[in-house]
Amino acid sequence: MAPPRILVVGAGFAGVECVRRLERRLAPGEAEIALVTPFSYQLYLPLLPQVASGVLTPQSVAVSLRRSRRHRTRIIPGGAIGVDPKAKVCIIRKITDEIVNEPYDYIVLAAGSVTRTFDIPGLLDHARGMKTLAEAAYVRDHVIAQLDLADASHDEAERASRLQFVVVGGGYAGTETAACLQRLTTSAVKHYPRLDPKLIKWHLIDIAPKLMPELGDKLGRAALEVLRQRNIEVSLGVSIAKAAAEEVTFTDGRVLPCRTLIWTAGVAASPLIATLGAETVRGRLAVTPQLKLPGADGVFSLGDAAAVPDLAKGDGAVCPPTAQHAMRQGKVLADNLIASLRRQPLKDYVHKDLGLVVDLGGKDAVSKPLGIELHGLPAQAVARGYHWSALRTNVAKTRVMTNWMLNAVAGDDFVRTGFQSRKPATLRDFEYTDAYLTPEQIKEHMESTVIKH
Repeated sequence: MAPPRILVVGAGFAGVECVRRLERRLAPGEAEIALVTPFSYQLYLPLLPQVASGVLTPQSVAVSLRRSRRHRTRIIPGGAIGVDPKAKVCIIRKITDEIVNEPYDYIVLAAGSVTRTFDIPGLLDHARGMKTLAEAAYVRDHVIAQLDLADASHDEAERASRLQFVVVGGGYAGTETAACLQRLTTSAVKHYPRLDPKLIKWHLIDIAPKLMPELGDKLGRAALEVLRQRNIEVSLGVSIAKAAAEEVTFTDGRVLPCRTLIWTAGVAASPLIATLGAETVRGRLAVTPQLKLPGADGVFSLGDAAAVPDLAKGDGAVCPPTAQHAMRQGKVLADNLIASLRRQPLKDYVHKDLGLVVDLGGKDAVSKPLGIELHGLPAQAVARGYHWSALRTNVAKTRVMTNWMLNAVAGDDFVRTGFQSRKPATLRDFEYTDAYLTPEQIKEHMESTVIKH
């Protein structure tokens, strides 16, 4: 009899943690494990702003899934574009564009999230995100290119517009992105004698009334003070009304000449979740505290893709889409999946949030570990210590620590790599949000597959 087939979709914090625990705890031959991912690495997402600013190299935050020969998981290079829970089949588009059916006995949906967007004219065509490694590298090249182009221009209006930068989203990703990239341009402009540093303007805007409200009023104000001391203009209660190639219109009526719009206004569950036709909570798959999908045999979900009940908070709360929850959910899910195989009882996921860290670059940070409010160097030590300890391999830890030390000694690096395409890439190009099937298309695909066979 063939061993059960376990298919894990997604190589983020949740998916990789689940796979590695399954490998350690399943006996040889007890089950076959396969992992669906377009890239054979785990991305340490919270450090992307430091990649964009050149503090870290891209490979230091991309942890290879193939380094060790100990791992017995089969990696399927592609992306899941649909799931048929009744037939127990996952539809996968390989990186060659070939569409294949992957049967499973148990499926773990750890497909993560994509950048949340709204129906704002021009947004998808002119904004860039900070959700993938390619986006971080692209944004870095783009920002440095604006300095080069402004330096080469003889048109004062063009020069001014190229030196205006807008980041939308006052959460952790947006605040860190604005702070880190502002440090990059401040360091780089010293080497452009024709450019007036006062022309460089960074804008951070958010529709919410407070910056990072999860941190509390005191730390939120501390972060706001750091940003304003760096001459980053923070506008709260404001969003984007319209985006164009050379200007951005704010909802308060301001029109800003600008060639750089970075969109970090939250995340939404992967479009894969919609293909199941199951109940969702704000787009995330509604699962039980045991991380199972009710009414679907062998379907588990976790991380950003799932609305996991937060039993530590109660009152119907769901776990926030953070790395610390995703990693711990991965361990619990793996244990529950093994328990299902062995006909043992499952356990609930319960985890009390350990706190929040926000690295603003240099010596600036705000952190709230275990409810203790910190800012400045102590917060920076906590933030970097947390990120460093969360990296999965010693190789990744060594690379990140070396990068940090080199940056502290040698200063910022602002070399443009030249990988930026002449055709501007869009949010869709980076996150492939239009690649997924609808439930109706899945049904047609499965019917046609049955007819062929």
